[in-house]
Amino acid sequence: MGWLRRWTALLLLMAVPWVSVAAAKKRRARRVHYPAVRVSAKARAAAVDRVSKSLAAAAEHPIERSGVLVPFFELLYRKTLGESQTLHILHFGDSHTAADAWTGRLRASLQQRFGDGGAGFSFPGRPFKGYRRFDVQAGGASQRWEAEGLRTGAGDGLFGLGGISISTDRKDQSVFVEADGEYLEVFYLQQPGGGGIALYEDGQRAREISTAGELGPGYLTHQTSAGVHRFEIRTLDRAPVRLFGWVTERAQGVTYESMGINGAEAVLILRWNEAMLASYIERRNPALIVLAYGTNEAGDSQWTAESYREMFGTLLERLRRASPVASILVLGPPDRLLRSKGRWAPLDKLDTIVSAQREACRTSGCAYWDTRARMGGKGSMRDWVYAELAQPDYVHFTSAGYRRLADALFQDIIQEFQVFIKYRTAPPEQITNGETSQNP
Repeated sequence: MGWLRRWTALLLLMAVPWVSVAAAKKRRARRVHYPAVRVSAKARAAAVDRVSKSLAAAAEHPIERSGVLVPFFELLYRKTLGESQTLHILHFGDSHTAADAWTGRLRASLQQRFGDGGAGFSFPGRPFKGYRRFDVQAGGASQRWEAEGLRTGAGDGLFGLGGISISTDRKDQSVFVEADGEYLEVFYLQQPGGGGIALYEDGQRAREISTAGELGPGYLTHQTSAGVHRFEIRTLDRAPVRLFGWVTERAQGVTYESMGINGAEAVLILRWNEAMLASYIERRNPALIVLAYGTNEAGDSQWTAESYREMFGTLLERLRRASPVASILVLGPPDRLLRSKGRWAPLDKLDTIVSAQREACRTSGCAYWDTRARMGGKGSMRDWVYAELAQPDYVHFTSAGYRRLADALFQDIIQEFQVFIKYRTAPPEQITNGETSQNP
């Protein structure tokens, strides 16, 4: 029987590397590699020129139904008069949002003009690869946190404001954030049997609370001095603790709170517990809610024009119920190309998504910014790739590309804002006599 054992051992040794190689090949197959796009200097220069001309050619009213932004513009106008209230903007989206290159540039531009109100809401730690915020440093010293929600929305739907939670039932698990602000708030799940947590500020224990109680949204608030602080949450016992995120802000200025999830579709928000989401939105009291979806839906065969329009309209109405006074701005999906039979061609399904979003916005009274049109229209992604402003996957942008998009959107918002100011400050007789420009 000795020979049998030797042969068995040999076969096992031969099988292990074969299985490992096969598994590795399978993993690699799931990660599509797009080689760098090589074009001549002349072709690149021509692409750069076309992109620049498209971005410079703003329409008279580049935001559709910009009149619905009047409540938001009124609050911005009051900021220019020195009003000390902090103004909050919530931005939900997919991977274009999660990387924070686009939203980070918008945040910086708005805060430079209207005042820096701090980071506002951000996710706890690093709940998924690719998430970042340029205005905060976040992470966790421990590894026993489990993220839920994410792109699938799997779980019980109790994901707080941004659709993501991290939870643990272990003692001495920690997570931290470093941010500039004079006010901190921790969003957590209050639940029966919830564990205790301690808050540390700059290494010193500031306070501790229990997260136990009737199931619902929980808030830990903390006032501090102005400046950059490191805040840390540490669990105190072996009991469940679920965190949704941090709020760090100043007493005045603007916050631009980006909550992007890689691979997300707009329908994801409808999988979050509506009552809890509404509670946290009300808590943030946004002046403006921004939605930026559509890229992933354009590659999802489940959506028809009718089903997507109905879903998107339902989402807009849900957000409207959660914050009746907030203005809502939808950013249409950027252009996207798909490789078929060895060639890159425009993804026609994007037409369906843009049309459905635009119709839902018209019905629900929301503003709409056509990102694809602002880029140069259908097929324009090719120029952005050639100009080295987009990635060779013909879906995502480079950091420089996202900044160019952000600058165009900021320019268009300010253009509409200036029209509002003209009306806001015009003598009544000029408005009556029609001497001002077209009402936005």
